[in-house]
Amino acid sequence: MRKDVFAKLLICLIAIVAVFVIFIRPLANSIRQGLDLMGGTHVLLEAEDTDIAKVDDDAMIRVVSILDRRINELGLTEPIIQREGSRRVIIELPGIKDPDKAIATIGKTAMLEFKDEDGNTLLTGSDLKDAQPALQNNQCVVNLEFSPEGADKFADATLNNVGRTIAILLDGELLTNPVVREPILGGRAEISGQRNLEEAQRLAILLRSGALPVKVNIIETRTVGPSLGLDSKLKSETAFIIGIAAVLVFMLLFYRACGFIANISLLAYTMLLLAILKALDATLTLPGISGIILSIGMAVDANVLIFEHFKEEFQLGKSIRLAMDSGFKRAFTTIFDSNTTTIIAAFVLFLFGSGNIRGFAITLGIGVALSMFTALTLTHYLLKLLINSRLTDSPAFFAANGFTIFKAVNHNA
Repeated sequence: MRKDVFAKLLICLIAIVAVFVIFIRPLANSIRQGLDLMGGTHVLLEAEDTDIAKVDDDAMIRVVSILDRRINELGLTEPIIQREGSRRVIIELPGIKDPDKAIATIGKTAMLEFKDEDGNTLLTGSDLKDAQPALQNNQCVVNLEFSPEGADKFADATLNNVGRTIAILLDGELLTNPVVREPILGGRAEISGQRNLEEAQRLAILLRSGALPVKVNIIETRTVGPSLGLDSKLKSETAFIIGIAAVLVFMLLFYRACGFIANISLLAYTMLLLAILKALDATLTLPGISGIILSIGMAVDANVLIFEHFKEEFQLGKSIRLAMDSGFKRAFTTIFDSNTTTIIAAFVLFLFGSGNIRGFAITLGIGVALSMFTALTLTHYLLKLLINSRLTDSPAFFAANGFTIFKAVNHNA
């Protein structure tokens, strides 16, 4: 009888694992992946004080906002832009094919100026309303549209400089130096001289996003190749699968029916955790995967505590049903205390950490909270269903024979 029941439990578990494996990969792959898993480019920028502008908190907020607009307009896949400390910005560009061009666009100060022949600044980029690339007469240009105030300034500038040149400069570099043939009153102009549409597009992005309020320098650039990212991803998946399989086998062999219930809860927990990360649009990195694996260990630990208390209560002469309820009550305080301290530690890491440390803290914190929930609710509910079904009267059904386990007593509640 015991062998038949154990065989049925094993078959059910294999079926559940099969379903888990079928759905877990698509769900995991649908989560946004970080640079260390996907490959790409890591850029570290640092703001610098100049005579024109000093670095302060407001300037850094605007730097991050402008960089975010620039990078998103480049059409890069799931970029990460975040501030580090008081002067630095971390940018990660997963899957980028041409890092040099992207970095050149990101790091531009984008200070646009219109100057007359005497060197007087007539307009700046702040007077712009829009900038769009275009192909006109087989030439790549950037069409400019000024704001109402900028249009008035541009009209005055062209009116006062007919027959003279107005230089257009970006970050002090001359883009073009056209001759004003007649006043331009429509509030529109164009920048010519772009070699191709891609170059015109990058310039238009810079002008639309606006000038950076302070000077920024690229102090570190690190490229992670796609093959290296793929290798890290495959190794992480292998470690995850081996870890899950080892835990499932251990729980089933040591705790039999209880282990079977724990395994169902563990698989449900993993699916729920990945679904939450997907819903939060989180970025999965190698440290984040470490946080998930650690939280799985916490989930197993919670179930082991419950089952050991369950066993102790049964040995005191209580029925299986009462022993189960008492075991959960006794384990609750220990589980709650240990998980709460871990969540507090994760919160501190998130609050004071940056980059991948925050990713580890998020997955660890969410995972531990979710593991406590599934252990105290789902495991409890499923175990109660199993006991009430009276599938067997054998105490050995709930733990392996090679360990000190339940003694035979009346199983009625």
